[in-house]
Parts: sequence; structure tokens; C-alpha cells
Amino acid sequence: MEDRTLTTRVILVRHGQSSYNLERRIQGRLDASTLTDLGRAAAQKVAEAFTDLSFDAVYTSPLQRAKATAETICDRLRSLEISVPELQPRDDLREVDLPLWQGMLSAEVKEQFPEDYRCWRDRPHEFKMVLPGPDGPTEHYPVSSLYEQAKQFWADILPRHSGQTILIVGHNGINRALISTAIGLAPDFYQRIRQSNCGISVLNFPSGWGTAAQLESLNLTSHLGETLPDALKTHHGPRLLLVRHGETEWNRQKRFQGQIDVPLNENGQAQAQRAAEFLQEVALDFAVSSPMLRPKATAEAILARHTAIALELEDGLREISHGLWEGKLESEIETEFPGQLEQWKTAPETVQMPEGENLQEVWDRTIATWEAIVRRKADPTHQTGMVVAHDAVNKAILCHVLGLGAKDFWQCKQGNGAVSVIDYPDGPDGPPVLQAMNITTHLSESVLDKTAAGAL
Repeated sequence: MEDRTLTTRVILVRHGQSSYNLERRIQGRLDASTLTDLGRAAAQKVAEAFTDLSFDAVYTSPLQRAKATAETICDRLRSLEISVPELQPRDDLREVDLPLWQGMLSAEVKEQFPEDYRCWRDRPHEFKMVLPGPDGPTEHYPVSSLYEQAKQFWADILPRHSGQTILIVGHNGINRALISTAIGLAPDFYQRIRQSNCGISVLNFPSGWGTAAQLESLNLTSHLGETLPDALKTHHGPRLLLVRHGETEWNRQKRFQGQIDVPLNENGQAQAQRAAEFLQEVALDFAVSSPMLRPKATAEAILARHTAIALELEDGLREISHGLWEGKLESEIETEFPGQLEQWKTAPETVQMPEGENLQEVWDRTIATWEAIVRRKADPTHQTGMVVAHDAVNKAILCHVLGLGAKDFWQCKQGNGAVSVIDYPDGPDGPPVLQAMNITTHLSESVLDKTAAGAL
């Protein structure tokens, strides 16, 4: 079901480590911060991760930390004899505007503006700064303004690049706003998305601006030598690694499997082994899986390198029941149930699978199971656990974390053997943070998801 026509691909990169990052200062639009040697070296690694890509345009924030990152990426690609278009700075890629804080240490902001800082962290859509002006004080809403800036950027840029691949080098805030506005995420959830220095994210726009994009991957960092992004400094809750099972023969054939217990094929077993290698140095404290053969085998392959961990099975993590669609190809479904497949692709929340489930039923059981796991495993030891499940189940969890609903089902991609990272920095009662999503770099040498675009 992931084989929709994707007309425009956007690769987003946050700038490398800057001098202000190192000093833990607020940067905003202040252009005093410069790229460190470590930041420049990381930018070169980004370029080396792009050697299988061809860019039709490269856009950057004009602020020097981002512009230097973009220049380093382009120079490195050219040194590898890869053609790169001329770099185009854009004012609408500038970082979030925080005029009263920029230049200050983060610790100073927390001490001098405790209420404002809590609002910035917990209710970013309500956060405001009161600025002096010639006609009296004015209210400035940094996050809401940034989202409008992002929307204007998309509206201007996307019509120019239909069917093309573009690279954007920006900042933590503007990249979050670009991703959020692309997939329909409200400013309330600004703090739910992580962007690491030189992290890579991928967006696919099937119909240009005005139609929700697909988030193919978020905040990839393995090209930097980091298996997973580090937890936030203030982390006080569990970290969950959400894994999709490896490939089955029905995935490859694009045959709907649902709750038919199809095992991993040879490639799926190899994907499970590569996921095991990828996660072998990650300290796991627990592991939970759907009881179906394909996720259970994937989980067992990973746990072969974590022998002290017993696998727990949760029935609520079973794949969606496709009912009478199960075992059928798309062409067969269209013949027997005309029009329903197109409805599933365009308005999935409205489909009742014949003698199966609808998405709301999947949502309810999946999220109840997920939240029970988070609460059961939350304790002061900051445990890291793994949850292995299915395409529809994982998408429901990711949409839930992002504040999206069943109508947004197709906005999050899940490849076979992919890993996503969800943190609960304030514990199980606090909002989750999506640190990374759909990591598949352990399965191929590309930042793009090369796994089978098969049925659920």
C-alpha cells in the first residue's frame, strides 16, 4: 500500500554542531554562532550518505551555521564527482525568532523566565514574547509565526519542483515546522519531533502543496556513527524502540495478509538479522511482540543478542484484520469489492473491512496496549524496551504519538525491519517525543527506505 505515486521528494537536514550548540546557548535568528570542526565533519558524513541521490535543487537558511553546512555537503559531493545544483539561500528557512532569549545560555533562560520556558516546552502554540515597539508593546508568537513561515515556503517551492528531489538545510525549529505543516501536525505538537545536528529526514509529496505529505523517515543519525539519537538531557521516562517485522513473501507480492500468519521469507530473516546487528549495542531492558509469526521471529532474532531478555507477547498488537481481503492481491480485491480499495487509499478511516476490522477498532486496541506497556515499564531506571509489531499497528502508534488520527494513517511510512524511537522524557504521564522514525539504513546503504512496498 506504499506504492502511491510520489511526485516530489524532500530531504531535510539540520545544520551541524555550532559554537552555540556547544555552549548550550539559545540561537534563534542571531547569526553569531558558527559551525564547529565537529559540525563540519558531520556535514561531510551527510554528503557521503547522499551518494545514491541526485538533487534538482538545494535550499538553505542564510544563517551561517546552516549555510556552512550546506556548502560543506555540496563541496563534498562535488569532490566525489557528483553534480550538485547551485546553493539557494532562503530567508524563509531562518530559524525560529526568539529575540528576548537569543544569545543567552539555556540555563539562564530557565532561571530568568521559568514560566515562559515551561510554556515554550509544554504549550508551544501559546508561547509568546512581548516586544517593545515605537507604538507600544506587541505580542510575538514564535512557534505560530514559524508555522506560517513554513507553509509559505512550501507553497512557493513545491510548484517549482514537481517530480523532483530537493535538499533543504535548515535548523531545529524550522525543520520541525516544515515537517509538521507537511503532514498536518498542529503547532501544539512542535516539541514532539526531534531534529539532531546533521540528522536527515525524508518527506514525499504525492500531489504538491495542499495535500498531506508522507513522512518517510525522521531524524536519521546512523550516518554519523550514532545508532540512535541520544535521549534528552532531562529524560525521566522509558524509551521504546518500535520495530516492524521483516519481509514476508506476501509483502513482496503485495498480497494482503492481515491476521493470516504468514512467516518471514528469506529476505525477511536477513532483515531481522541486520536489525539485530544494528541494535546489538543498545542496552535493552524488556521486549514485547505481537504473537504472530512474522514479528515474533523478528523479535527473537534481535533478542538472540540480548539473551537476558524474555520476550512478552501482547495480543493487542496483532495486525489489522482485513477480513475477506486477506490472501488477495489488489486486482482481486478491486474485482470482488469495487471501489473499496481506492477508498482505503484515500480515506482509510471510513473503510469497514468486510468481515474484518475498521481503523478505529485497530486504533483503540493498539493504543490501549501501547499505553499499558509504557505504564507497566516506566520506572526511575529509564528503561529501554523494544516493541515489535506490524505496519498498521505501528502506524497507529506513530500517529498517536504525533497527535494525528486514523484519517492520517498514510502519513507515516513503516518499512520491513524498520526501527523507530519514542521517548517519554517526563514519564508515562508526559507527552512522548518521536526521536527517530522508520530507520532502515541498516538494511541498505541508502537513507531512502528500499524495503518492499507490500500490502499490510
